[in-house]
Amino acid sequence: MGWIATIIVGAHVFLHLLDRATGFAKKDVRSRVAYRGLRSPMSPRISTAGDRRMASGVPSPHRPSYDSGHGTDRLTESLRSSSISEGAEDIPFRVEEDGQSFDEEDLLSQDEFLARESRPSRWNFRLPGVVMGIFRRGRKAFRLWYGIVDRVILLLGFATFCTGVATFARFFEGHAIFGGLAHWIKGGVFFWIGIFTLGRWSGSFGDLGWAWNIRPRSAGRKWKPSAEFVESALIFFYGSTNIFLEHLGGWGGDWSAQDLEHISITVLFIGGGLCGMLIESSKIRDLLNTTASEATESDETGQEAPHVDIEKDGMQGSKAPDNYGVSLNPIPALVIILLGIMMSSHHQHSMISTMVHKQWGNLLVGGGLARGFTYVLMYLKPPRSVLPSRPPTELLASFGLISGGIIFMASSSDTVEGMENNGLDAMFMYTVTMGLVGILMAWVLFLLALKGWAVRRETVRMATRA
Repeated sequence: MGWIATIIVGAHVFLHLLDRATGFAKKDVRSRVAYRGLRSPMSPRISTAGDRRMASGVPSPHRPSYDSGHGTDRLTESLRSSSISEGAEDIPFRVEEDGQSFDEEDLLSQDEFLARESRPSRWNFRLPGVVMGIFRRGRKAFRLWYGIVDRVILLLGFATFCTGVATFARFFEGHAIFGGLAHWIKGGVFFWIGIFTLGRWSGSFGDLGWAWNIRPRSAGRKWKPSAEFVESALIFFYGSTNIFLEHLGGWGGDWSAQDLEHISITVLFIGGGLCGMLIESSKIRDLLNTTASEATESDETGQEAPHVDIEKDGMQGSKAPDNYGVSLNPIPALVIILLGIMMSSHHQHSMISTMVHKQWGNLLVGGGLARGFTYVLMYLKPPRSVLPSRPPTELLASFGLISGGIIFMASSSDTVEGMENNGLDAMFMYTVTMGLVGILMAWVLFLLALKGWAVRRETVRMATRA
């Protein structure tokens, strides 16, 4: 696994450097529009007010520029010459490029574009024409590859680190690999859920409304899943796949009571995940509101009114409650709390193993309870701003999930045996993990702040160049 991740990341870095060196890095839209306008008279497509009048059947008093046999490009000087009929300059141009529309003032003039393209490149590197042609044709595939790897590169690094530790310490050899994979994969899942929770608190995914904020209007009305829907879907996927793997360690043998206990946990994950996804469905919520909606409609049409006098109580019948703007779904937190309670009382083969399981079980319970208090705060005072509201309880939830996930990984049989052989008790792993998690959370917040600074600096630089 380590070599595979190393090769993927190495290819990722190489392709990015090649992209920068050959000048195929994605430029801003204005530059691309101007470049295509100089290269091809047919791209991008330019529409004027006269075009719209002709499309509606109204004759245009002006002759469109592309009716002539020359000067079809709006960036050429012929479009600015006296050959254009009087008042033609007043016709607003619109350029359609990659499904987006841009006004004339948003485009670069010919002089601006040539001045920008003539600037010396910091790389000054050109590949042979054949290689450039191959790279140009495969640019879409490259961008798809780059986008996928760019989003999973942290997970690849985490997997590489974990497999390196297991290889160096000679963990999970032989039949113990099944228990090792179960503990390290499941613990890693809770670790990354904690990182995800910390990112939501800091403001990540705020454009989707996941940062405990209201979704910005610029995001559009297209349906996008909530963070709780994603969590519920992951819980459902986890349960539906692991239900076939719980007996893998004893494959071919009889089912034990412990196997049935683990199967019950996966069934809990299947049911909890499915219930959470149904709660997050706006269609399901609309169907559940049918009774109240019919009562309100009958009241408005003058028929028999409902028992509750809406006007007297100061409510508006058709207005959605304020808490509809934020997801209040405690099912994912409930599943984590139940898992923590079950594992903290799970019988183990040694005292140290039992204490380690109890430690990470209590941490998961604490993380789930903190998320529950977050929902209480959001219900009492729903967010009204697009900026992240940053409930303090989410920091507690993140800390509990990250530290619980790490100790979950340390509760495997080989890891506990290594602790016993080296004379270490359960509190050693607990205290060391707490310190590392505090440093890790500070590092994550620093990196997210650094990203915000870099984005602002790049925006200012692009605005200055424009």
